[in-house]
Amino acid sequence: MRQVVLDTETTGINPKLGHRIIEIGCVEMVNRKLTGNHYHVYINPQRVVEEEAIGVHGITNEFLTDKPLFHDIAEEFLAYVKGAELVIHNAPFDVGFINHEFAMLRQKLNPIESYCGVLDTLAMARKKHSGQKNSLDALCKRYGINNSHRELHGALLDAEILADVYLLLSGGQTALLLDKEDGSGAGGLDIRRLSSVREALSVVKASGPELSEHALYLDSLRKGAEAIVWDL
Repeated sequence: MRQVVLDTETTGINPKLGHRIIEIGCVEMVNRKLTGNHYHVYINPQRVVEEEAIGVHGITNEFLTDKPLFHDIAEEFLAYVKGAELVIHNAPFDVGFINHEFAMLRQKLNPIESYCGVLDTLAMARKKHSGQKNSLDALCKRYGINNSHRELHGALLDAEILADVYLLLSGGQTALLLDKEDGSGAGGLDIRRLSSVREALSVVKASGPELSEHALYLDSLRKGAEAIVWDL
């Protein structure tokens, strides 16, 4: 299963008011393992970035002047995500902007949903943690994810963080280290991803004689008790 965890930064909050995408960050997961195959690009929006937006992501108009236009990167972006399931926090926001950009192309592209599946982690979190804050920052605090050591930045950083949140939100696939390396046991939970290049764990199945002995053992337990928990 191939999934692409995606995040965007924009000039403002509403594409219907002419706002555009200025950054896309993606990290790839295959069978719930990060592969290291990232996609990251800054984009010249051909319009002014609102001051409120700059206050959120820190991307200035001056920084974007020499960056490619969306139509310059549309083909490579679509090639990267096509066929994957997109994992996005508050998916309607990012999907709305992507579809707006696709519709503005000279050769219009279909909505992103026609090329990819879409999974909204905000909807997942609201279902699992009803009545609680479910922003990405809130989920990091809830799951004890430490972001201070990250080397990636902006949309790519948020995509990598979201990958960790998604894996915990949907059932794990991370290593949980409950103690500090100094053995003190103090401090919060440290989340570390298992290496994507580790050897697969071997699966050892019980032999026929072992299964027969196990069945006999269970029969002996049933004879000596009114009920066994796993029989209920």
